[in-house]
Amino acid sequence: MKPKKSIACSLVITTYNSPEALDLVLRSALAQSEPPSEIIVADDGSTNDTAMLIEEYQVTSTISVAHVWQEDLGFRAAASRNRAIAVAKGNYVVIVDGDMLLHHDFIKDHKQMALEGTFIQGSRVLLSQEYATLRISTKNISVSLYEKGFENRKNALRFPLLSRLLALKSRSLAGIRSCNMSFFRNDCIRVNGFNEDFVGWGREDSEFAVRLINSGILRRNVRFSALACHLGHPDNPRQSLPDNDLILEQAIAGKLTTCQNGIDKYLINK
Repeated sequence: MKPKKSIACSLVITTYNSPEALDLVLRSALAQSEPPSEIIVADDGSTNDTAMLIEEYQVTSTISVAHVWQEDLGFRAAASRNRAIAVAKGNYVVIVDGDMLLHHDFIKDHKQMALEGTFIQGSRVLLSQEYATLRISTKNISVSLYEKGFENRKNALRFPLLSRLLALKSRSLAGIRSCNMSFFRNDCIRVNGFNEDFVGWGREDSEFAVRLINSGILRRNVRFSALACHLGHPDNPRQSLPDNDLILEQAIAGKLTTCQNGIDKYLINK
């Protein structure tokens, strides 16, 4: 498979009141061997500290860094991502969380693995909270097999050829995580983006994947490339999981290919 150098890639980074972690993620995004065409920070209602940080990058960055903010009305990652994807100019979208350090070749790998009719589910290295705090204080953005504090070191191995051989098409929903995912923007719009009925942590990414798969966009797991490191932090509250599980189950049972409360509301004039 040849590299997709013609792909215009928009990198969407979700965040909420974690400017120190976001600073590291932006540093790693701007240090890419093959930078994204643009960076869009999907902000779920952060205070002004985050806006000030992004403004600094907007002044110094050689590529566009946009800030898409929504009112803080609880955990609304689905709506935050939709708003960002709606303004994205690239035909290919990579989404990560605001606590994911990106390997130097992260964007390059996603573009090389991009394939019509599929979306990519990437993996992550888990960094302990202790070492995440140290990273933030030292501004260390490296993602290497030899770094300290990794809990699943095998996910720091990079073998692009092996990655391409193992990236088979699948309809599986196991281990869906939007912290490291990519897809063609038109495919996202076709299924009406993320379902904004999801409020509170959990399952909005799995339900999105269900509708992609039901519409014929199959999953490809990517291991040994598109490496990223998750900065450890306390878990998000999970009291919304029963309600969110029900929405997911309805999408599976109904074999849904779209949702009612999605990205289309932000595309009216586009």
